Amino acid sequence: MTPVDAIVTRLMALHPKRIDLSLDRLNRLLNALGNPERRVPPVIHVAGTNGKGSTVAFLRAMLEAAGKRVHVYTSPHLVRFNERFRIGAPGEGALVSDEALADALAQCERANADAPITVFEITTAAGFVLFAQNPADVLLLEVGLGGRLDATNVIERPLASIITPVSLDHSEFLGDTVDMIATEKAGILKRGVPGIVAPQSPDALAAIERQAARRGSPLRIAGEQWTATEERGRLVYQDDDGLIDLPAPKLYGRHQFENAGLAIAALRAIPEWKLPAAAMEAGITRAEWPARMQRLSHGKLADLVPPGGELWLDGGHNPDGGRAVAAALADLEERVPRPLVMIVGMMGNKDCEGFLRNFAGLARRIFTVPIPDQENAAPAEEIAVVARNIDIPAQRRDSLREALMAVGKLDLDPPPRVLITGSLYLAGAVLAENGTPPA
Repeated sequence: MTPVDAIVTRLMALHPKRIDLSLDRLNRLLNALGNPERRVPPVIHVAGTNGKGSTVAFLRAMLEAAGKRVHVYTSPHLVRFNERFRIGAPGEGALVSDEALADALAQCERANADAPITVFEITTAAGFVLFAQNPADVLLLEVGLGGRLDATNVIERPLASIITPVSLDHSEFLGDTVDMIATEKAGILKRGVPGIVAPQSPDALAAIERQAARRGSPLRIAGEQWTATEERGRLVYQDDDGLIDLPAPKLYGRHQFENAGLAIAALRAIPEWKLPAAAMEAGITRAEWPARMQRLSHGKLADLVPPGGELWLDGGHNPDGGRAVAAALADLEERVPRPLVMIVGMMGNKDCEGFLRNFAGLARRIFTVPIPDQENAAPAEEIAVVARNIDIPAQRRDSLREALMAVGKLDLDPPPRVLITGSLYLAGAVLAENGTPPA
């Protein structure tokens, strides 16, 4: 166990709940630390259900291509806790070192003095300590859960607030309708700060517009103030300031055109920043974000795929995320036909049927697996039953390795396209076992 892991383990014992949405505990700790959140670089704040991480990846890549130093705070991590904190530097930033992160966490642990606080709250405070200590031009701040009461929402006046597509997820904390969830997400909107909004369902957009009106946040809405479309394999972005014709994003899938467009719209909404089109082009063709339609071409698990086959990884885990992944797979099937075999593990609080329905008629077979070290994961056999009930042949296997070996025994021609999906926790286990953790 590393020093960082040891501290995080202690911090997890400070509150009986993993999630308990409130700003009171964090504000108390930040006051004790001398309010580092007031000394961080200017912030772009990102909330939403799907696409937050990819949008942040596009923002970072474009800003770095323009010569900016960019801090990044995201969650959850896939393999190492350090992945949540990227420290900006000229050219390209890097994940925080073990020593710097352990020091920041220790500072927060001392200042907290064993008072009740969730692990996300205290690690967010550690992020503010790190970001205040290191100079940069901008901090990209991803909401952990919701928005209104999320620990990141202590930033009083960001440069811009972004809301990615909103759908049903984490209903036990945010509400059981899209309207309620969108209202919580829109809690990051601030008076006089532009809010940039991705394509939304009518209910979600209405809730966001109500919150914006109450808070005095001017909105720039997809399809109204700006558009981003795929035309002949290129990204065409247009707003009142003109049209930009750009190459396709490096991140795969039609939904990534929307995520890249959202990032461009946010950058163009900040008057003091005028990024050249060359920086936007460089950024969207360089942006990387692990476990989002990621092709694994080498590694211990990739080597188990039948010769000539493909291994893909996506952390999608809700119905809308599954819809985007299924659309990306359908595009791949149209270009290079292959039988699709899926390996699926999911957490027990997710809409398993809603997620898997997206792949009915697309997946030849599903192998279901447990998620390592996750006691709240759905049993693999339960997921297999759900799949069979919607007419997708499914069998349980006890591990990723066993599932991949079972794929090899199917004797498919041409060799299959294998997708591992259903959970970011499963995706992290895949990257760790494959020997290809995020860098």
